[in-house]
Amino acid sequence: MPDISVLIIFIPTFFIISISPGLCMSLAMSLGMTIGVKRTIWMMLGEVVGVSVVAVCAIYGVATLVLNYPLAFNIFKWLAGLYLFYLGVKLWFTPISLQTNNQQHTYTNIQLVIKGFATAVSNPKGWAFMTSILPPFLDTQKPIFMQLTVLLTIIICSEFICMLIYATGGKGLSNLLNNNNQAQWINRIGGGLLALVGIWLAIG
Repeated sequence: MPDISVLIIFIPTFFIISISPGLCMSLAMSLGMTIGVKRTIWMMLGEVVGVSVVAVCAIYGVATLVLNYPLAFNIFKWLAGLYLFYLGVKLWFTPISLQTNNQQHTYTNIQLVIKGFATAVSNPKGWAFMTSILPPFLDTQKPIFMQLTVLLTIIICSEFICMLIYATGGKGLSNLLNNNNQAQWINRIGGGLLALVGIWLAIG
């Protein structure tokens, strides 16, 4: 299991990443407005499965490298830290606009699951975040499986809660974020946190 100090950093970091407006959150909000929160949950289930697949691939792909080559872990930690710092700065200055499609659609439950899964696994930013964020939080001296299980549980809960917030908030949340530059402040908070975590990973 990861150390408490690691979890204290990881939980708010990933929650900020999850709550920031993006493909999955915009989809949850759009579907929540058009087909209702109950049916949107099917999409959410597909999304968290997709995110889990991305996370596991990122962990074991990179973990194989760092476990066989310890020096590579230190190099990767610095590169990941620098990349997170870069993403944080970029996120700070990136303008946000949440656009939703109010057109009514008829989806089956299976189609909603597939839609959520496809959105998660085809999102390049999701792969970039998972590959750069997760491995540095692992202790290579401890069993990877147990650590991954804990981190994955946090990721799934965070993603599901944030999508539920967006789906439930619907139009009101859209107006709130798009008015008075509120979404930009979410980006700035998330960007600032990512930059700090990047520094922490590089020198920690």
